[in-house]
Amino acid sequence: MSAASSQDFYQILGVPKEASKDDIKAAYRKLALQYHPDRNKDPGAEEKFKQISEAYAVLSDDDKRKQYDAYGKEGVYQRYGSEEDIFRGTDFSDVFRGTGFGGFDDLFSQFFGGGAARRPQRGNDIQVRLQLRLEDAISDVSREVEIPRNEACPVCGGSGATPGTQARTCPQCGGAGQVQKVQSAGFARFIRVETCGRCGGRGTVVDTPCRECKGSGLVRRARKIMIKIPAGVEDGHTFRIRGEGEAGEHGLPRGDLYVVVSIPEHPTFKRDGADVYITAQVNAVEAMLGTEVRVPTLYGDVKLQIPAGTQPGQSFKVKGKGLPRVSHFGKGDEYVRANIYVPKNLNGKQKDALKGLLRDGNLQ
Repeated sequence: MSAASSQDFYQILGVPKEASKDDIKAAYRKLALQYHPDRNKDPGAEEKFKQISEAYAVLSDDDKRKQYDAYGKEGVYQRYGSEEDIFRGTDFSDVFRGTGFGGFDDLFSQFFGGGAARRPQRGNDIQVRLQLRLEDAISDVSREVEIPRNEACPVCGGSGATPGTQARTCPQCGGAGQVQKVQSAGFARFIRVETCGRCGGRGTVVDTPCRECKGSGLVRRARKIMIKIPAGVEDGHTFRIRGEGEAGEHGLPRGDLYVVVSIPEHPTFKRDGADVYITAQVNAVEAMLGTEVRVPTLYGDVKLQIPAGTQPGQSFKVKGKGLPRVSHFGKGDEYVRANIYVPKNLNGKQKDALKGLLRDGNLQ
């Protein structure tokens, strides 16, 4: 990844994260005209032009923008492989139509190597959801997931060619994987670099396709992968496992596997980070006199002392009975909220005892 991508792309273009495509296009057009190397000879103008063009190439494309918003710059480059792939498909000529500037694709070829042989692209990433119980998060756990994915054909080794034969250089693009198309509009001359239609951008063609994979180099398989989940994991946390995604065509690198942890709401415990909260039912008389109650924790039941005079909603801490803290040592705590209820069916003796307390004026 280039140094030009070290900043946030939205900040580079000066637009908010919720900016529309038209807003992004207008912001880029203004900045690109300001820093175009033919117009601005100041030191650093060329690098600035590359920087804003990189940001526009990502944010103007729905798929690349979605990848960027989810995983940042690294995720985009891991998905698309190179600067050349980042810029592929971006129509800069449309942005600058009517400005008098032409030859933008020539300029980007100079900057980013467009027209060179197509660099290897990883296969597609895969995302799976792994559901756990809250109780599972109190310790490290391992879960096996079955993932259907494309894998390299075992017959041809992913080349797509029948064993004993091999792919040859594409006669249409000469192995570049790209072809140039020249378009003139008045005094402007636009050169567009497109993926070669004959070889699909690979730079090679297969004359005798493998029968097993029909020349794609890929077969569909279901693989079981063991996923290790650390203690204290939270709902929605995503783990990235490099190289366990789809295989690329013709032996190109694999994508990655993204495992999203899902922990449904628990019927008893409410979670807040590493701490958990529960409610304990306490008889009003016991709350006045003090008592001992058994309360559930994620590690089994414990005894909790309820002191005399406990008020409705009062909370008590059971230290160390929360979840492990992922970022540092130790565990959270459990907080028990006392829900004081009034008994409904008192016998005569019980009623007389309470009336006696009222007469004595001791109920305060």
